[in-house]
Amino acid sequence: MTAEQTPVLVVLHGARGDLARRMVYPGLAELARAGLLPERWLLLGTGRRPMSDDDLAALVRDALGEHGDPGHAGALDGHLRYAETFTEDDAGGLVDAIADARRDLGGDPTVLHHLAVPPSAFAPITRALRAHDLAAGVRVVYEKPYGTSPESFEELDALVHEVLDEDQVFRIDHFLGKEATQNLHVLRFANELFGGVWSREHVAQVQVDVPETLDVTDRAEFYDATGAALDMLVTHLFQVAAEVAMEPPAALDAAHLAAAREAVIARFRPLDPAHDVVLGQFAGYRDLDGVAGDSTTDTFVSARLWVDDDRWRGVPFLLRTGKRLAAQAQRVTLVLRTPDELFGEPAGPGRISLSLAGDGAIDITTTVKRPGPDLRLATGTASLALDDVSPGDPLSPYASLLHDVLVGDRTLFTTPAGLRAAWAAFAPLLGPDRPDPEPYEPGSWGPARADALAGPDGWVLTRS
Repeated sequence: MTAEQTPVLVVLHGARGDLARRMVYPGLAELARAGLLPERWLLLGTGRRPMSDDDLAALVRDALGEHGDPGHAGALDGHLRYAETFTEDDAGGLVDAIADARRDLGGDPTVLHHLAVPPSAFAPITRALRAHDLAAGVRVVYEKPYGTSPESFEELDALVHEVLDEDQVFRIDHFLGKEATQNLHVLRFANELFGGVWSREHVAQVQVDVPETLDVTDRAEFYDATGAALDMLVTHLFQVAAEVAMEPPAALDAAHLAAAREAVIARFRPLDPAHDVVLGQFAGYRDLDGVAGDSTTDTFVSARLWVDDDRWRGVPFLLRTGKRLAAQAQRVTLVLRTPDELFGEPAGPGRISLSLAGDGAIDITTTVKRPGPDLRLATGTASLALDDVSPGDPLSPYASLLHDVLVGDRTLFTTPAGLRAAWAAFAPLLGPDRPDPEPYEPGSWGPARADALAGPDGWVLTRS
């Protein structure tokens, strides 16, 4: 039986939750519609409350209508089951449901446990897998954040490796699954036009900017226990910064890419909360249901990160994200060094910018001649929308990573060594020097003091 024919059982822990609705169901439906799931497969959703299979099917249809493609709902018909979850001491209904599903699928199915649950549930579910003899041969997806501090990361990592082998573990970060994030490799390593300027000799600063206009109303209770820095900075933004900063790997495969990411994250200088971090909280956040009236949770973070190696020494990596900001974007920008003037006129900015949203786009901004009889300078931008590249049939980031888990491709997944180094760089922000969040108005660009981190030229997106 080939890998394509091998039956698949996905055990989704947290089947009723926000993450399952926003990411997992749309991703699986996309894979099913694309013919990337075998003929025999089942999704076994779990939760603490009773629910019928029909109720789960209705929930999935609602989720696809809100967060995915409603036309994909039919691809999941007949593949959905539900069982109440287990604990270390109580098998609940899940152990028998897994046995029934394996028997009905036949053969030797690939079994994937997807932990779409809050980080506090990772350890109990991992222990339950061991207690009920369900860990052998399975694959387990852990969502981010993988730990909430260096100490909790080490505790979780030790437990996970007591129960599972490393090749069974997939720590998912959907930013690494984005087509445009992967295009960072190709843009740089396959094109000397870009690769030749990818260093401190030519780059004045790097900006990784992920502002969001979204609120947190539908997940305020979860968000208030996490905040922007834990939810985004030590996870998505650090990983994208590493993708930009890493040295060229010997090959673009799982082992070499992971090693390159780990090596450069290990050179991230620990954050300096007093000088290099600004936290914010949008006005009205404390009025949301599920948020304490005296909450100090950050809904905005901007940070200046330094990479202590020969390629990037002295170049600030500016990272920014937050809720209720003025615009929605996911963008990496290399701000190039340019002369102050040319032919007696001020020279414009030079930038290489990649949008990570959707299928992605590459924008090149440079100084050009202004049309007309005189030699006057202007700024021009050339854009390549990556959905114009054909032939090609891209998957959404989450669907792409789910497919990688099912085929066992670990290229785009984080490793313990890389996460350990990320937590070491982030750790000062968890200590007594953590700055208090500064208020900002919804629809703004966050606290005014965050502008100073980017220097006199400011954030590229703010100027655009």
